[in-house]
Amino acid sequence: MTTPAGAQAERTGLAWRRTALASAACTLLLLHAAAQQHWGLRLVPVVLAAGTSALLAAFGTLRERALRAPEPGPPSRLLPALASLAVTATAASVAVFH
Repeated sequence: MTTPAGAQAERTGLAWRRTALASAACTLLLLHAAAQQHWGLRLVPVVLAAGTSALLAAFGTLRERALRAPEPGPPSRLLPALASLAVTATAASVAVFH
């Protein structure tokens, strides 16, 4: 049986994975759009989106591991801030280059 702390860690990990998967799907859509429009600078949002997807997956893994630790420390403020920055940079590049 899963302990409450284990269930929380699992829910958090699943939420990060869903977010990373949604980001990866958006990356594929941007890649398709860039290919349809003959690449060029349209590739910039694709690269940023791919990086964002990788960051979200990595941060999710780190966060889940931290929650599963025997004595989890305080949550990192850096991980959500970096993830937000990556998402914002990707969205801004989409607005500029598309």
